[in-house]
Amino acid sequence: MNWADLNLMPALPEIFLLAALSFILVLDLFIPDEKRDVTYGLSLLTLAGCAALQLATFEPFATTTFSGMFIDDPMADIIKVAMYGVTAAVLVYTRQYVADRDMFRGEYYTLSLFALLGMNVMVSSSHFLTLYIGLELLSLALYALIALRRDSAAGTEAAMKYFVLGALASGMLLYGMSMVYGATGSLSISEIAAAIASGHSNAVLLVFGLVFLVAGLAFKLGAVPFHMWVPDVYQGSPTAVTLMLGAAPKLAAFVFIIRILVQGMGELSGDWQGMLVLIAALSMMIGNVAAIAQTNIKRMLAYSTISHMGFLLLGLLAANEQGYASAMFYAMVYVLTTLAGFGVLLALSHAGFECEKLEDLKGLNQRNSWYAFLMLLVMFSMAGIPPLAGFYAKFAVIKSVVDLGAVNMGFGMVSALYLAVFAVMMSLIGAFYYLRVVKNMYFDDKQSDAPIVVRGEMKVLLSVNALALLVLGVLPQGLIELCIEAMRQSLAVL
Repeated sequence: MNWADLNLMPALPEIFLLAALSFILVLDLFIPDEKRDVTYGLSLLTLAGCAALQLATFEPFATTTFSGMFIDDPMADIIKVAMYGVTAAVLVYTRQYVADRDMFRGEYYTLSLFALLGMNVMVSSSHFLTLYIGLELLSLALYALIALRRDSAAGTEAAMKYFVLGALASGMLLYGMSMVYGATGSLSISEIAAAIASGHSNAVLLVFGLVFLVAGLAFKLGAVPFHMWVPDVYQGSPTAVTLMLGAAPKLAAFVFIIRILVQGMGELSGDWQGMLVLIAALSMMIGNVAAIAQTNIKRMLAYSTISHMGFLLLGLLAANEQGYASAMFYAMVYVLTTLAGFGVLLALSHAGFECEKLEDLKGLNQRNSWYAFLMLLVMFSMAGIPPLAGFYAKFAVIKSVVDLGAVNMGFGMVSALYLAVFAVMMSLIGAFYYLRVVKNMYFDDKQSDAPIVVRGEMKVLLSVNALALLVLGVLPQGLIELCIEAMRQSLAVL
């Protein structure tokens, strides 16, 4: 590394985040239990500072540092700002929940910030080593968060399952990366792309490495057939941690896939398209069908996540700029919807009671019509019912597939129209269990008269969050154009 030419500006938000969370980690040792709001407030200030620095250092072109291992481009900037906002919302939504369950400690906040730091490194990686370092930093923080309630057998079991299966997926990723290194002689994403484009690579070894990479990436997304951890981890984790797990990491995973498959191995799109078609179709089918049988809403939302990851992959397999932008838009809408959905569940939970069964939502309209309306917006968006944002997100990814004309399945070209029709059918199946939640809230008698007490900042933020789904559904063009421009600028680098 040439230290004289080292430019730290592209990594300034990450440097600030690491310094701030290290300060919070040390300071928390001296803060008494009754003043934990100091840690909570400092964590939110840290996220605000990161967002401000990210916007201040924004450039409409890509900048690299650390010998080309770290890249700052428009796609990374937009996703990072979104992750700061999502993480801040998670901390606000979970403030009362963690306090009621003896989790309102410094570890919860520092681990959340460490997870965010790992996501940031993933998003700005332009080298396989930094990609893996970011992924492991994120994963280790999530393992600890899931097991944070040491008196919870379900949480400990979920953390063990996630740890064991996560280690297996990391091993597959590393094995795939080592094969790609053997085939191209480099771990740099730009150099790998150049070696593949020039034909100076071992084609057989490269394809084998690609298979292992796709398998590892599918696990991180929670896509079939590497989905077995998702329902158990979602159900076993405290709801606060489930929200952390199901929100911002999905944005990081999206960029992770873009960096490896699109920027690094875009020339092999004919090879990975067929694999993504199968993974997407199976994820949509198994996720939606299995969700119908669930009575635990967290488990239902876990299978729903699996199906949504299938829709996300539809945009990626289109292997063009429009498809990637539609997948980016889909990921952002999905995360916004997940935030609002779990936010309502957290609002309904209180000390001694977990809102995690479908019957717990019965008669919610009788108890509080506003929260019932917010949950209705969430369910309609997830089902893809207009005019919610989820409808436009699904329409965008399905359109990108239809425009493709045909998909390379490895054994030959198949009309993309079949896949689009299949996606629409799976969306119709998914509407059943989403509308069942609406039926419980509006047509069944309430099961409890317990008052719904929510902190003021959470009530305001949750309302804005859910109403944003309606606004984005009516006026999606601004965000989708932002995604298209970000993908255009970022993909132009290579």
